[in-house]
Amino acid sequence: MLPTRVPVEEYTTPDAVTADERMTVDELRRLMDRHGVRHLPVLRGETVVGLVSDRDLRLVSGLSAAEKLQVQAADIMASDPLSVRASTPLDEVALAMSEKKVGSVIVNDDEGRFYGIFTATDALNALIETVRRSTTPGL
Repeated sequence: MLPTRVPVEEYTTPDAVTADERMTVDELRRLMDRHGVRHLPVLRGETVVGLVSDRDLRLVSGLSAAEKLQVQAADIMASDPLSVRASTPLDEVALAMSEKKVGSVIVNDDEGRFYGIFTATDALNALIETVRRSTTPGL
């Protein structure tokens, strides 16, 4: 069985695909499609300043091509995404995500630097591993 106080970093995607706050809607979509992700931390230098989700992009998908060129990541990103320390217990992170109804959190190392992203998919992978370990003899 998975230890009850496993840190979120055990299931966090490190070195996540990130975006620049000046990227256009089409650039963000291509980046998501190319890497198969639905959440992009938006960086200014090495600092996370926001988060763009697939949902954010769907909201502006009806814009004309000319209008899309004028919309940047900074215009549509969540500017205060939920963030946690890498050492935060997994169950606390999952509970916060559920309570706030968010699909991802920014994970920072213990010095506050961007470490990666933890998504609902990562949470499901942790659940699958927990269930399989508890139902498989010898693990």
